[in-house]
This record gives sequence, C-alpha cells and structure tokens, in this order.
Amino acid sequence: MAHDNGPLEKYDEVTFRRFGELIDGKAVHGVQALKKGEGNELGLGRQGMWAAFDAPIEETGVLTEETGKVWYDELVGGLRELGKSELPKGAVFGLEFPSTYRINTQVYLQWLLNQALAKGVKQVRRHYLSVSALLKDHSSTTLLINCTGLGSYHLSDILDKTLYPTRGQTLLVAEPKTPINRMYEFERVKYLRSPKRIDPTTTYVFPRPLGGGVILGGSRQDNNWSAEWDEELGQEIMRRCCELCPELGRPEDLQIIAKNIGLRPSRKGGPRIETEKDKWNFPVVHCYGHAGAGYQSSWGTAERVLELVQKTLSPSSKL
Repeated sequence: MAHDNGPLEKYDEVTFRRFGELIDGKAVHGVQALKKGEGNELGLGRQGMWAAFDAPIEETGVLTEETGKVWYDELVGGLRELGKSELPKGAVFGLEFPSTYRINTQVYLQWLLNQALAKGVKQVRRHYLSVSALLKDHSSTTLLINCTGLGSYHLSDILDKTLYPTRGQTLLVAEPKTPINRMYEFERVKYLRSPKRIDPTTTYVFPRPLGGGVILGGSRQDNNWSAEWDEELGQEIMRRCCELCPELGRPEDLQIIAKNIGLRPSRKGGPRIETEKDKWNFPVVHCYGHAGAGYQSSWGTAERVLELVQKTLSPSSKL
C-alpha cells in the first residue's frame, strides 16, 4: 500500500482496477484472459485480508491528508476495523479487506511475457555495462525504456546512488490441511520509523492462487546486498507467521518448497519515472526504484511510462 498521498497512491489505484478488469475477463491495453474468474491462466485471484499495525491509525500513514479517511476506502469498499479480540499480539489497530488481490507470480510473469511475445516483441538476453553500450548492437534506437531496477546503480552512465537494496526473505510452503481463507499482514510501524530499523518489520501470509502454495514473510534490511540465506531469520519468519495465521499450525509442521531472497530496488525520493533527453542520442524513459511495490503499482507506472513515450515521440499529441 502506498503511503504518500500523491502519485504512488495513484499508481496503486490504477493497478488495483486493472487487476480487477483482468480477472473479470476484460481487455486491458490489448491483453485479455481466455476465461474470466478465479483460476484463470493469469495467476491472479481475489481474497480477503486482515492488515494489522502496532500503532494507532493516525501513525500508520494510510490516512488521506485532505479527508482524514483511509485513502483506499472507496477503492476497496467495505473496509472494517478489527476488534480488539481479533488483533494479533502487539497490534493496536487493524483493518479487514473484504476482497483484494493475490498473485501467483511465476504464472503471472510468464503470462505477461507470452502476451508481449505474441504481439511481436523480441526477447534478447544480453549484459550491458552502460546505456551507451546498447548503441553498438542497436544503433537505430530511437527511444529506450530503462527498467533495470538496481541495475541503474551500476550502469556506468547512470550510477544512480539514490538507489539502495532492501533485502527480504520469504518462504514458499505447501498449503496446510486447514484452508487459509484470508491473507494476513502485520506491519510494525514503530520498527519502520526507527533510525536503526531492525527486524522484524513486517509479517505476512499470502496464499497463492492456482495451488501455488503459501508465501510467508518477511523482512526489510536496507543497504544489505547479501544473497545468502539467513537461517535464523528464516526460522523467525516461520514462527511469526504461525502466530499470525493459526491455520498454518506449528513451524515444525510446515512443508518448505522454496527459500527466497530478494533485493528490492528502493530509492530515496521514490521511484524514478521521467524522461531524460540530453545525455544520449535518443530519449530514455526511466522507470525504476519501486522498492517492494513493484506488483501493486505495475499497471499504474506502466501507464505513466506510456504517456511519457507518447509525449516524447509525438510532442504535439494530446494525451
């Protein structure tokens, strides 16, 4: 969820609506599911969620400055404040979402790639040390969209040092015998706002659609580039998730399918979504630095990039 009362909220709002349209079988920018509803080939699904915080609502960042209401209240619809007996240990405020979206990421990403390939997009895997190096292989380039994430920290003619990794660990486990009927999330706002920002900062349980197992998380470790699995942290995540979601049972009973490590492309000042025209012989539209909000803001930021591309290629066109 965005927490800025500005463009990030708009990106999330657009994406929320696009996910709903895709699940309902509607066409979105020329792509469409073969069948509508839960269990289609997109890997998207709907489910309710409980979101809890260890701070009062005024300190969570979810309120709109103008109205004082939860910014996504009308977007989601039917939000309910959790009762004290429903809150997990350590929480002081929580919300129930009657329905929001979940993703089987492997299925969803493959579907997106297949849609692009079907429309004639050519996929080329190659390693470049700079944007300028592209000219050697693609001298006729007229516009480039830079979605390299943390790669823009290293590209020699970008070197964006406002980027930094936020390391996270998750586990993919088998679905328990007791069905999980909602997603769970517990945000530790006090940890998030601590200058030291230590773990645990967030705990979540996200069942995936299409029998994709259950994702358990998580952690946020700023400026940590390590790709090594932290076993102690992994055990801590399982313990926290089992406390938050009773359906999981005991940590020792979890069937681990995969251990995942990710470096989120965080950026001071938020994501960079803008056009740079003067550095190279062609304009570059940057779109990186989304931190952990890549999926939830994906369609919104993509539509903003499309606007920038259209404006750059046809300056006189009305968007």
